Amino acid sequence: MKSLIIAFAAALVSITGFAQTNPTQIIEDFKPSVLNQPGQEYPQVNSQGYARFKIIAPHADSVSVSLGLGGRGGTRLKQMPDSSWMGTTEGPMDEGFHYYDIKIDGGKFNDPGALNYYGSVRWESGIEIPAHDQDFYSLKNVPHGNVVQVLFPSPSTNTSRRAFVYTPPGYDGKSKKNYPVLYLQHGWGEDETAWSNQGRANLIMDNMIAEGKIEAFIIVMTYGMTNDVKFGGIRSFKIEPFQTVLIDELIPYIDANFRTIAKSSHRAMAGLSMGGMETHTITLNKPDVFSYYALLSGGIYTPAEIKDKSKVKLIFLSCGSKERPDGVKNAALALKEAGFNAVSYVSENTAHEFLTWRRSLRELAPLLFK
Repeated sequence: MKSLIIAFAAALVSITGFAQTNPTQIIEDFKPSVLNQPGQEYPQVNSQGYARFKIIAPHADSVSVSLGLGGRGGTRLKQMPDSSWMGTTEGPMDEGFHYYDIKIDGGKFNDPGALNYYGSVRWESGIEIPAHDQDFYSLKNVPHGNVVQVLFPSPSTNTSRRAFVYTPPGYDGKSKKNYPVLYLQHGWGEDETAWSNQGRANLIMDNMIAEGKIEAFIIVMTYGMTNDVKFGGIRSFKIEPFQTVLIDELIPYIDANFRTIAKSSHRAMAGLSMGGMETHTITLNKPDVFSYYALLSGGIYTPAEIKDKSKVKLIFLSCGSKERPDGVKNAALALKEAGFNAVSYVSENTAHEFLTWRRSLRELAPLLFK
């Protein structure tokens, strides 16, 4: 557990929003980000992956943009003749989704031109750098499932807690089919909205189901931060409160209120980053609850940790190529040699970011519930 926490903390520190290449000539084909507020022209992105920002702050002395989880990757803006502030990133950014915020004279603000997403324990601005393979998570004219909010009773926390549940196309029709369930956890500082908003999990599922690539299943997403953990204090996180919420409260609620196959053989748990740490610990603590395990930039399993491999149908390990891919690959090989059905996946040219995890879900989904 200690080594997993250290690896997770190291991953947070290493996050960056910039790609490695840095073209010398910027192509002036900038267009508004697809995540802008309606009618807003800025921020903008170009075909090379550069981002350009414009902030109206006529009386400010300094304005900059901090990109990435934790605010890394600063871009200083320059005041224009019309008193607005503008600037372009020094290099192209990684493809996919990125959090950012605006610093005005030392204060932290959201960009009024962009939509907001919950990350780093606050609502932050979001920008999308178009990916060459974005088709798999794009909105298409296919049958769509639903993402519904549920409030479930939680005696252990003396309140009602929230979860979002994805039900696949056809769930609400005449069929009375029961479905397997994936419990999918967000990362540190995010919440239960992350996988459907930033991760586009519902669109990934809709598209893959429409293409016949996967069998339909339900996804449940809930808040995993049952403790008040500040950035840098991850070592103090205790799994027991969330484990109680998930195992003793949420799963029984889902099985009672949705058409699930209420068996461990048809239940999976996965998580990104800190959600992977939660997945790792809970699946080992409760081996009779889940049969499919997936850690997305969230550490590894070792053969010695799993006492009864007959209960485990799949172990999926993934990360970005800019993280620690050798660790993921080697762990999967060791698990295979020990007789486990283990699969590794490395997302090319991405780091600890949502394109890594979108791609990971795309690779994981067809392997589940076989």
